[in-house]
Amino acid sequence: MARVRQKGTNAELSLRKELHARGLRYRLQVPLLSKPRRVADIVFPGARVAIFVDGCFWHGCPEHASWPKSNAQFWREKIETNRARDADTDRRLQALGWRVVRIWAHESAGEAAQRIADLVRTGERRR
Repeated sequence: MARVRQKGTNAELSLRKELHARGLRYRLQVPLLSKPRRVADIVFPGARVAIFVDGCFWHGCPEHASWPKSNAQFWREKIETNRARDADTDRRLQALGWRVVRIWAHESAGEAAQRIADLVRTGERRR
């Protein structure tokens, strides 16, 4: 598990490239909560939009999630804990006025970038 990338994944890099092509500038790996510490993959501070790019296996994608047969109980608990942490992070950030977007690794980077661009632009107008 130590070799699994947490940042700079192919899905994240593709999304960043699409966002940049749309003229959007962002910050990377920004800690938004301190206790417990939670770090967003991509952040638009002015529009208060936090983006998390979630891997299908690690976050239990409804389309692609698979439950390993080997050491099944450990993996089920691990993935369910990740899901619960994601939901907790979303609730905490929304309570602080952030809009949270979760992108699955399998999603089209172009479609995800357009969804984010629309959200960021409406957030900038609200300021």
